[in-house]
Amino acid sequence: MTDTAHGPALADRAPAPTDPRPVADAPRARRRMPPMLAYTLRRIASSVLIVFGVTLVTFLLSSVVPADPATANLGQRALDDPEIVARYRAEQGLDQSLPRQYLTYLGNLLTGDLGTSQQTQRPVLDDLGEKLPATLELVVAATALALVAGVLFGVLAAKGRGGRLDRIARMLSLTGVSLPTFWIGMVAAVLFVKNLGILPGSGRLAPALDPPGQVTGFYTVDSLLDGDLGAFASAVAHLVLPASVLALSVVGMVLRFTRSAVIEVLSSDFVKAGRAKGLRERGVLWGYAVRSSSGQLITATTLSFGLLLAATVYIEQQFSWNGIGQYAFRSSTNLDLPAVMGVSILIALVFVVVNLLADLLYAAFDPRIRLS
Repeated sequence: MTDTAHGPALADRAPAPTDPRPVADAPRARRRMPPMLAYTLRRIASSVLIVFGVTLVTFLLSSVVPADPATANLGQRALDDPEIVARYRAEQGLDQSLPRQYLTYLGNLLTGDLGTSQQTQRPVLDDLGEKLPATLELVVAATALALVAGVLFGVLAAKGRGGRLDRIARMLSLTGVSLPTFWIGMVAAVLFVKNLGILPGSGRLAPALDPPGQVTGFYTVDSLLDGDLGAFASAVAHLVLPASVLALSVVGMVLRFTRSAVIEVLSSDFVKAGRAKGLRERGVLWGYAVRSSSGQLITATTLSFGLLLAATVYIEQQFSWNGIGQYAFRSSTNLDLPAVMGVSILIALVFVVVNLLADLLYAAFDPRIRLS
């Protein structure tokens, strides 16, 4: 009687049978993107926006130049003819509105068309491709010299903190940063070229030698690839003086970065623990301190490369180094706006790429960067 009365109620409250099949309709857990890949994509996206902003700023600055491009590039007789002036403005797009000029310029830029140089009558992209390797060879050599000297003296100064070597290193670094690059170049040219005569004063190669085959554009590398040791020796001799002058302008900054980073690491707990375990001072200094300062060294390298790239305008003009700096100087004096804008965008692109690589290296060394 009791079972019959309560049977339906118990049946209503009975649990539903469990389905033995896997839950296929449940939303799958979304896989997270690897932190390094996500960080890389974010940095690439921001770099593209920076390059776009540079194109806009460069175009606006070139459009507000007080001088008239027609006056700078046409002769006096052509300027007296209004039809010639109007035809020139139509060919260069100067008769259009400013937004339309920028859209036209941006569209050409995306296809690799930087315009035609008024001074060489060649595509600006071809001129830049021809001049860029010379500048990169100079800047890379100067950056390498600055890093070797700056890291070496920075580590030694940190090791003897407060001592005589530390004071001398800091004084030399301050002197190198304070002196203008063009003044250092003039003094070096008078001393090593005119008075001592031990280094060549201009050019990338001796006039009697033919340039090596164009593989990388670096005369030092291409001459070795050709097996021409005479050209290699001449290319190195011509590279020493301008690269050393450029390196002196930033070696002080690298020294200060290295010194402060090594001092901070030497006072950390893991270095004290390494010393307590009986590790040699040389191993602690170079194996622990310098390795742990890699992030700061990456920053110093990036800053050095950027500063040296900007300083090549003076050095290339002074030592007749046929690179981007000399090309930019001649373009600006001749009011060659397509060439000036092309140089500006190229330099900005190199800056962005170098900083992107530095950020990725920094993130590879420091997980906190890519996880932030």
